[in-house]
Amino acid sequence: MSAVIIVEESVSYAEENLMKPLLVKQEEIIKAETPDSKETLKEPETSELSPGTVHKIELHWDTFVYPDNTNSVSCESLLPQTHTAPKGTKTFPHPESEKCLSTNVCEGEKKFACSECEKCFRRKGDLTAHERLHTGVKPFKQFACSQCGKCFGAKSHLTVHERIHTGEKPFACSECGKGFRRKGELTKHERIHTGEKPFVCSECGKGFITKGELTKHERIHTGEKPFACSECGKGFRTKGELTKHERNHTGEKPFACSECEKCFKLKGNLTIHERIHTGVKPFACSECGKCFRTHGNLTVHERNHTKEKLLVCYECGKCFGRKDELTIHERIHTGEKPFACPDCEKCFKSKGELRVHWRIHTGEKPFVCNECGKCFGRKDTLTLHERIHNKGEKPHECSE
Repeated sequence: MSAVIIVEESVSYAEENLMKPLLVKQEEIIKAETPDSKETLKEPETSELSPGTVHKIELHWDTFVYPDNTNSVSCESLLPQTHTAPKGTKTFPHPESEKCLSTNVCEGEKKFACSECEKCFRRKGDLTAHERLHTGVKPFKQFACSQCGKCFGAKSHLTVHERIHTGEKPFACSECGKGFRRKGELTKHERIHTGEKPFVCSECGKGFITKGELTKHERIHTGEKPFACSECGKGFRTKGELTKHERNHTGEKPFACSECEKCFKLKGNLTIHERIHTGVKPFACSECGKCFRTHGNLTVHERNHTKEKLLVCYECGKCFGRKDELTIHERIHTGEKPFACPDCEKCFKSKGELRVHWRIHTGEKPFVCNECGKCFGRKDTLTLHERIHNKGEKPHECSE
């Protein structure tokens, strides 16, 4: 059997260059596969051809089979999907016909394109990793940590992880000397010194040091709360807020005081508590110089100077400087007593009142007189007792 391709149409220069290498390559491969085949390539009689004109090309071999010939020049006709031979089968894949004359979607250095979303990458490996987002395939993790057994898909990721065990922090801040395990962490930290905030909220214009901080902030405007509690369904803007909330259900208190072993749900609460032992009061009043352990206590104190009381009871008009004080006061009007004693079931308006009552059952008396050593279950009872030692102090005089 023989096959003849005759093309006498004038084609563009680009189409000629597209055809020629494939025909020549096919001829070379088939010649190598079928040594007994006969092939004849007739050259045009004259070399004075106008650009883009092919006179006649004939290919003869007994075993090669072409589809029906055609004189029209197109990707589909000149570049068939596969050519097969009965003996010594050889296939010839080629670019998809609808893309054979189209330009690549990627330009410049990024030449590897995702077939799903057309995102471009510089390296084939980056494209492969990206495609797993679409396929859901988890990468093979071949690099295992010798300390904890955790596995990683890349050697570099394992190296960074191992610094957790070794304590190595090779990236140091030139301003304050603080060390970091990763270059990216150092870059973020350096923005604290430079004041750079490259991530800006499009709604209010507020700037942030990291992209993650901006994302969390934007949820204030959108109202999005993607992290929901599995127990009560309450939503939160951040994973950290959800974790803290879940401790209300589990009762977990992972932060323990090294002095008295009292435990707390939040790290911040432990820090404030530790100031009781250390005596540190970092927040000072600018008016009188009095110091406080927390910024909230300072804020409340400063209202004594400004006479500011922002929170008003709508029942009686009484004003309060703190939200919790107003809440407890409002229970006087509503009669609500949400805190019940587990022993006698007596109820109280505030947790503080329940705590004082609970000492009746436990016998605890934490308030000690410095003069005689007598102990009391309430602070105000101790205050009254101390007046005995203070030369019979009687601060309350009758106005009559």
